[in-house]
Amino acid sequence: MSDIHLPPATANDIPQCVARALEEDIGNGDITAQLIAADKEATAIVISREAATICGRPWVDEVFKQLDRNIQVDWHIEEGETVAPDTTLLSLTGNARMLLTGERTALNFLQTLSATANLARQYADRVKGTEVRILDTRKTIPGLRLAQKYAVTVGGCHNHRIGLYDAFLIKENHIAACGGIAQAVAKARQIAADKLVEVEVENLEELQQALDAKVDVVMLDNFSPADIEQLTSIDLGHTKIEVSGNITDNSVKHYLSSSVSYISSGSLTKHIQAIDLSMRLN
Repeated sequence: MSDIHLPPATANDIPQCVARALEEDIGNGDITAQLIAADKEATAIVISREAATICGRPWVDEVFKQLDRNIQVDWHIEEGETVAPDTTLLSLTGNARMLLTGERTALNFLQTLSATANLARQYADRVKGTEVRILDTRKTIPGLRLAQKYAVTVGGCHNHRIGLYDAFLIKENHIAACGGIAQAVAKARQIAADKLVEVEVENLEELQQALDAKVDVVMLDNFSPADIEQLTSIDLGHTKIEVSGNITDNSVKHYLSSSVSYISSGSLTKHIQAIDLSMRLN
């Protein structure tokens, strides 16, 4: 899809991400591929066996680029496109050994990132027509943080902070160690006044303390829909409200209050089911 943007940091991460994946799979050589003549050429296609939002083209391209720059990769779908079962996603032409050596790594990236984008699409559809944004979390597959964060946006949802460095998220243990919400927020402003400050609260009393401290965002952790409704009688000022805690794509609709700006869910990146893909050599 033409409006999909690959962030520079993610693009820069792809080569080393792919290199690690190939190294762990190939080791000191693909012994099964040696059954095939070294000069044999072949063509292959990759098919999606189920309906899905497809994501991960740059990672697949990089797999075969690192293995053999002479392999031709022809995509038949756009990044972020939702396809029907038995859709041919891409065709490959080149050295048969290299096609088979790269098969598993390429499909691992494609099925995992498509699974992330596919689930994000389901969440995004639940809030379509509202002002609420669905956010991901840091509950990503180790080593695939930037890749999955990208896939979330391909599916139509949005990124929370990328890591521990780009925003403050003050939680229960931070509050306890600092001596209170006000103290923690004041310290955060001293450390980096330009960074977003978010505080996670567990009850309405803590919410008021966070509002008094004029934080940018308050995260309501495991608040019920009934609790959320009480926010309509509270002056939130310029503070945005984020709702989090065991929220699924089926329960999102219960949190669509006019007071809520964001709904975050770790499910976007950790409760995914790999898309069923198949590569067939001709």
